[in-house]
Amino acid sequence: MAKANQLTCSFCGRSRDEVKILIAGQQSHICENCVEHAQEIIAQEVTVKKEGDKGNFKLNVRKPIEIKKFLDEYIIGQDDAKKILSVAVYNHFKRVAQKPQADDVEIEKSNIIMVGETGTGKTLLAKTIARLLNVPFAIVDATVFTEAGYVGEDVESMLTRLLQNCDYDVTAAERGIVYVDEIDKIARKGDNPSITRDVSGEGVQQGLLKMLEGTEALVPPQGGRKHPEQKMIKVDTKNILFICGGAFDGIDKVIARRINTNAIGFSVNKDEQENARKNLLQFINAQDLKSFGLIPELLGRLPVVTHLEPLDAGILRSILTEPKNSLLKQYHRLFELEGIELIIEEEVLDFMVGKAMEYKLGARGLRSICESILTDAMFELPGTDTKKFIVTLDYAEQKFSKSKLSSLKVA
Repeated sequence: MAKANQLTCSFCGRSRDEVKILIAGQQSHICENCVEHAQEIIAQEVTVKKEGDKGNFKLNVRKPIEIKKFLDEYIIGQDDAKKILSVAVYNHFKRVAQKPQADDVEIEKSNIIMVGETGTGKTLLAKTIARLLNVPFAIVDATVFTEAGYVGEDVESMLTRLLQNCDYDVTAAERGIVYVDEIDKIARKGDNPSITRDVSGEGVQQGLLKMLEGTEALVPPQGGRKHPEQKMIKVDTKNILFICGGAFDGIDKVIARRINTNAIGFSVNKDEQENARKNLLQFINAQDLKSFGLIPELLGRLPVVTHLEPLDAGILRSILTEPKNSLLKQYHRLFELEGIELIIEEEVLDFMVGKAMEYKLGARGLRSICESILTDAMFELPGTDTKKFIVTLDYAEQKFSKSKLSSLKVA
């Protein structure tokens, strides 16, 4: 017979001697058995709720024209790439939200591959469109992937990033978008299939095949290497849109050999030929990507191929001043937080653009040039009585000439 003052579980009535743990509340107690049972009930209720929500997913996204207008606010130029991305994202939403039809017409997803020189805005396009969307979005780097069984990350780790971005809501992740950056770095080393293991090239491409097409992947929620004992999460990738991007350095030579830009004769338009030489990427197709080192099976799962235009001086000048988050606006804000008005003369902007074109660093190089000119001012002026700082051409040339950037060899 239990003692009158003996503690018992307020839910099942077991005494302290009959359980391992008795957790005390303000006026009640609960044992470990009741905690486990309560956890099972919660898990079942959450699962039922998620399954109910899955069928009630509503399309809530802007039209393609509106998506492109939003991209125009942050990215200068690249109209073709922005148009293709806008259509692909909008169609992805429609595909996810569609209900089964009587005619059994199933819309296939259109994974995208973007090709463009460094600094032309591939990653910025992905980040900007992620800001607009109401689905989980993950940006992953293909350079860390290795073939399964080798040191590095397995391709399933990109889905881990997607799960983390939506707080491990599997239903939400299964209609998300993944941007795979530096896809050109997993090209196989030769044009012929590898006889030996190509663990960071062709092997990774083969690992991506089923994921791009659609499969039920087992995803380690905390990364596979450091936590081998964890339970895997099953994620269906058939409704996940994959956008791949890469610089594909040297592919212009492959395109030039294919289209033979060295045609001669009286009927040749020299201006058109010169423009074609400057932007060979506009002629890119899947055959060129295959010659570069992507396997045909992977290219078949990336049906939409688009390119980003190389940046000329006019576009670089616009990038400095026009976008909502332009470089000049960022530096003006940095000085403004110190109570200093920053004034940069027009000649300095032309100087920055000229150096970016000279070193072929793209839009990303503009940031390095700005830093080399303004670093000393950002180091010395905070804490002083300075209220206005004017950057003249002489000052910019002097600071740039002392920077390490100026010692770069012109490409």
